[in-house]
Amino acid sequence: MTTSTIPTAVLGRTGLRVSSICVGTAAWGVDSPVHGVTVSESDAVQTALRAFAGPVNMLDTSNNYGDGESERRIGEAVREAGGVPDGFVLQTKLDRHPVSGSFDADRMRASLDESLGRLGVDRLPILYLHDPEHIGFEAAMAPGGPVESLQRLRDEGYADHIGISGGPASMLLEFVETGLFDALITHNRFTLVDRTADRLIGAAHAAGVGVVNAAVYGGGILTQWPRASDRYHYSAAPTELLDAVDAMGAACDRHGVPLIAAALQFSTRDPRIASTVCGVVSPAQLDDAIENVSLPVPDDLWRELEQLCPSPATWIGD
Repeated sequence: MTTSTIPTAVLGRTGLRVSSICVGTAAWGVDSPVHGVTVSESDAVQTALRAFAGPVNMLDTSNNYGDGESERRIGEAVREAGGVPDGFVLQTKLDRHPVSGSFDADRMRASLDESLGRLGVDRLPILYLHDPEHIGFEAAMAPGGPVESLQRLRDEGYADHIGISGGPASMLLEFVETGLFDALITHNRFTLVDRTADRLIGAAHAAGVGVVNAAVYGGGILTQWPRASDRYHYSAAPTELLDAVDAMGAACDRHGVPLIAAALQFSTRDPRIASTVCGVVSPAQLDDAIENVSLPVPDDLWRELEQLCPSPATWIGD
């Protein structure tokens, strides 16, 4: 087990000091066909325990990851550890009803109750609204809607801070501009090959909103070279983007830097981003991420990678 230390930063106006990488648990279900993996309960629990032991002090989950199995497995680790360690940021998200898709107030409260029960905790440092793009900004902000519910749950003492987490960058910017949220999670939209969320990240940081950047490997395509996938963000990638990944992989190889390390550090080296979510499915993968975040990457390689970024026409662009 590595005993490395990693950088930390303050997560915006939350005041929470978080590690530069955050354990991502979206694939911690019985089966995760979207992620192309099956994670055993033992691996999930041991990975959470490894995170509790440091130097990573942040773990991200959600009510609907693995139909609740992600949270349940984290809860097993919490119980085995005798509770969440002091200073550790365990965060989850309110999710729509898995069948009806409802985001109404009753569902938001039920989502929280389910999460707290699975995790074995009474409250959370941060609670997010998850994927509001399924109903849109106006419906999410309407009286009696999920944002109002999220605020109420915070005011009732279930969370210290609230955040917004979703996909489309332009929509997330609308939420940030309300001034209601303390933290933001964006995913797949600020990577070596896609800068869709650059404006969003800049605006959130300027407003004191803590920025967490997720899915920096684009669904796995940036984890190795030669690449083993032709998909970005779980969809077929355009040829220009694939060519860029190949060119970046070759450049990293010439400099003796693993592509996965460059993909991770592209995010962690940005001073606007407090923490970067790394999807890991075993203690060994977590140790690898801790090592990759600290590997030396020469400035010449960063300049070359920047020049190889594909055109905005290939980005998600929302």
